[in-house]
Amino acid sequence: MKTRCFDHIDLRVRDMEIAKKFYRKFLPQLGFIHERPEPAPAKLSSDQPGEDFHTFYSAGGDKPAEFFGFTQDKNHQPNGTRIAFWADTRDEVDRIAKLVREAGGKNLEGPEICVDYSPGYYAFFFEDPEGNKLEVCCRESPIIAQ
Repeated sequence: MKTRCFDHIDLRVRDMEIAKKFYRKFLPQLGFIHERPEPAPAKLSSDQPGEDFHTFYSAGGDKPAEFFGFTQDKNHQPNGTRIAFWADTRDEVDRIAKLVREAGGKNLEGPEICVDYSPGYYAFFFEDPEGNKLEVCCRESPIIAQ
């Protein structure tokens, strides 16, 4: 049986330095605690390999680690896709929301109970400085597949 269903997110950003500054403020609080620049994958190579791909890993050592990475793309245009991060508690959602506000998140909504989603769904919606849509949520009554 699989032990992981998620491997990574590879988000596009126009400005690498702005993205690093923004994501450093809260990704470690969500468990992405190891940060490092990476050489650009061959499919994404650019004129400056190693400077256009940046990652935040969730674990280290001898275990596979989920990671949140971003690749610089000067022509990136945000769209309607939303990435939602899991929080264990409402307090964690509130704490991350505060960090995102301080980091310069845009189009902030909540934190709030979203009664139309599922019972006890509590979330904070925002955009990064590039306009990519993100969310931090807590499900007090998690969805259980049957």
